[in-house]
Amino acid sequence: MRLDVSQQMRMLQQMKLAPRMIQSMEILQLPIMALEERIREEEQQNPALETGPSPNEQPTTDLEAQFEPLSKATQTETREDAGPSEQEFEAYEQASNEWNENYIPDHRPSRAASIEMGEKKHEAMQNMADRPLSLEEHLLDQLNFFDAPADVLEFAKHIISNLKNNGYLADTLDNLRASFGRPLSDEVVEDALDLIQHCEPTGVGARNEAECLLLQLEDPDPDIQHVAVLRTILANHFDDLVHNRHPEIKRKTGYSLELIREAIDELRLLNINPGATYASTPTQYVVADIIVEQDEKGEFVIKMNETNTPKIRISREYQQMLQEKSADPTTLDYIKRKIEAAKWLMDSIEQRRNTLRKVTKAIIDHQRAFLENGPDYIEPLKMQEIADRVGVHVTTVSRAVDGKWVQTPRGTYPLKRFFGGGTQTADGQDVAWETIKRRLTEIIDSEDKHNPYSDDDLVKKLAEKNYPLARRTVTKYRKMLGIPSSRQRKVHT
Repeated sequence: MRLDVSQQMRMLQQMKLAPRMIQSMEILQLPIMALEERIREEEQQNPALETGPSPNEQPTTDLEAQFEPLSKATQTETREDAGPSEQEFEAYEQASNEWNENYIPDHRPSRAASIEMGEKKHEAMQNMADRPLSLEEHLLDQLNFFDAPADVLEFAKHIISNLKNNGYLADTLDNLRASFGRPLSDEVVEDALDLIQHCEPTGVGARNEAECLLLQLEDPDPDIQHVAVLRTILANHFDDLVHNRHPEIKRKTGYSLELIREAIDELRLLNINPGATYASTPTQYVVADIIVEQDEKGEFVIKMNETNTPKIRISREYQQMLQEKSADPTTLDYIKRKIEAAKWLMDSIEQRRNTLRKVTKAIIDHQRAFLENGPDYIEPLKMQEIADRVGVHVTTVSRAVDGKWVQTPRGTYPLKRFFGGGTQTADGQDVAWETIKRRLTEIIDSEDKHNPYSDDDLVKKLAEKNYPLARRTVTKYRKMLGIPSSRQRKVHT
């Protein structure tokens, strides 16, 4: 083996994203509420950036034009020991003069008005809804009313801390006992579980669905008339019940099919998910980024929802500081970089606005029938088609629609709702998968439940409506819609 050191020259091409391009892509992908938060963060980090009501709707754009020479100079050279050039000073001075002519100081509230605003905020905080009680807290509160040995109560608390959100045991009793930390007798373990199973909501502490329903039948609802039948089915024939094998239950129990069906209908009065009432699911609020309205001529008009988006501008104070030619060059370079960063942010927001508007317009033009006539008229649409119409890369369209919502006369939808694949009918017309799912649901809803359609039958029914599909495709979409198989849909007589 020979080891040596040598020098070689090699030519290669690499694509590197400039920081400005990275920022532009990040801003484009932000939904409206995230964009507002991002602007607030940038305002805190960049002293040259100000937010608030703009004194004039046009100064932001004018400032961008005034600082264009600065942008080019910043991108082409970096000087560590020299201040701005004479041309840059002229650009700053011209922009500052423009600002002085248009600038209107913000009107700050008086002391009395500030006190009144503070009192309103305090009152609003007092009227906020309390955090809902969790299932664990609700059960621990009930334990205080039981007179039981200390070991039983301690292990009951251990079980409560290991319950699932639906109220079921998260593990076996043996594993819970092993993780308790000290040995316990079988009697203590069973008594602790029995204690929990006598708490509210009824059914909590169950090992499985069958036990959960059986616990609720210990003190049944007065409307349940077939308690004994239900107990027999749940305790001994739960698997047949799940798979809709009513004739098998009839053969094993001797109950008539009518009695079995009536008893099973009463199961709807029981709660198979007792812990759901106490599950803390945060409310998801949707704010539309775009508003689409129909004018008097029937044309759809696109508006950007920027009601709560802060207006951003360059700080007047920092512009004035740049007029001081005798200032320290390091300070001037710092100010220059901060103003340039603020301009980049303004450019990115404006580019986001323009891109989102163009993409939305292309989507609305393609899905006009959907907005005019309803979901049945949605058409297949791919992001590549919109990218070609707008003249951008498909990844730009993906970022533009990600997490964005649009408010239309038909309702508020995510922009991704308008995209989707499809197939062709027997006549060669394009049809979206959403339309096929709706037709599939309609066919199943209208079937004879005593003799439901199999997946093969559904293929034939869809073919009669000009939708030729493979059986595996029908099965796939039936499962996506949460529709059980024909055997489980069958009503036995």
